[in-house]
Amino acid sequence: MNDRKKNLREFQARLSERLRQAASGAAPTARLGVQVGSRRLLVELSEAGEVVPLPQTIAPVPLTRDWFRGLVNLRGSLYAVSDLARFVGDSFTPASREARLIAFAPRLGLNASVVVARMLGLQNVETMKPAEGNAVGGDDEHGNPAVSRSASGERPAWLGADWIDAEGRLWTELSLARLAVDDRFMAVAR
Repeated sequence: MNDRKKNLREFQARLSERLRQAASGAAPTARLGVQVGSRRLLVELSEAGEVVPLPQTIAPVPLTRDWFRGLVNLRGSLYAVSDLARFVGDSFTPASREARLIAFAPRLGLNASVVVARMLGLQNVETMKPAEGNAVGGDDEHGNPAVSRSASGERPAWLGADWIDAEGRLWTELSLARLAVDDRFMAVAR
């Protein structure tokens, strides 16, 4: 078990270093690739804080929305935990070995984090091409799940451009900064 913890710490240290390098301008087109439900999302490195395995214990908060999982202690600070897949109307993200918490960057001024199903590594948008339009519901032309839209049919402001990678997979930009000021995301009380 100690070897596993050591390997995990080393992996986290390498990932943190790569994220710092990318955010400092060494790779300005790099985005953090994550899977939320069956969607592939791209997170701006400067908006992502710490990335940690999904904690076994999340303190529930009564009378909150089902997608709000509760609170966790990250290095001495309390962070809100939201299940992003459930927030967009999908099923809950399973608590697996691959599930991660992505804390919002301190500069966003919100001690919040989102649960993602797994990390997909750094992705270079320069190697991708812009998707043609945005699908509404169902799958896109590549068989990837389309991006959720609000009841009014508008795409949430926290979802950005769609990209197609070399394998034909759809990626959608996720802005944690815009999510942090989204009224629906901030309204966790039932």
